[in-house]
Amino acid sequence: MLIFWDQQLVFLATPKAGSTAVEMALESLASASLQRPGAMKHTDIATYHRFLGPWLQAQTGQAFTTVALMREPVDWLRSWYRFKLRDDDDDPDHPMLGVSFADFARDYAAPDGPDRLGIVSQAAFLSQGGAQVDRIFRYESMDRFVDFLESRLDCAIELPRANVPPSVDVHLPEDAETRLRQAMRADLTLYDGLSRDG
Repeated sequence: MLIFWDQQLVFLATPKAGSTAVEMALESLASASLQRPGAMKHTDIATYHRFLGPWLQAQTGQAFTTVALMREPVDWLRSWYRFKLRDDDDDPDHPMLGVSFADFARDYAAPDGPDRLGIVSQAAFLSQGGAQVDRIFRYESMDRFVDFLESRLDCAIELPRANVPPSVDVHLPEDAETRLRQAMRADLTLYDGLSRDG
């Protein structure tokens, strides 16, 4: 999470949606950068509205604008799969050994799947209990997000490639993708409703 005090702007770091590259590019411009532990780096909108937002408003007398990225939901889960495969190299138990993306997608689509896998949906991260991020940009339209940031921060921005997971087979049979999309209905509805300009 990055806080830009003078611009009254807060970037919420949606997991697996380019947040590391954004933070690398903008950390030096931010008034505060919360990157550790992961729970602080990936502060969701409900937590922001419960704790940090009221404090910022009390300090400045102004509500801050929240901004975040959202990735196409199935592609986002593919990124999670690649990330977990990479991290599996450091886990002595290797829980991802032999797990295909189809297996992973099936597990995620189960009623308790997100909790069991430790993955919070993008819809829950960005919109929860009546609270929603003010400006949500599609990860796939990064140029629009960068234009917005350049305008608000009054500087040129170039995002690096960072935290890139390995290339692996992430194909899904059509019936498996249909089941996954049904399980990701809330994410897909939010994503499909985003305008090109956040």
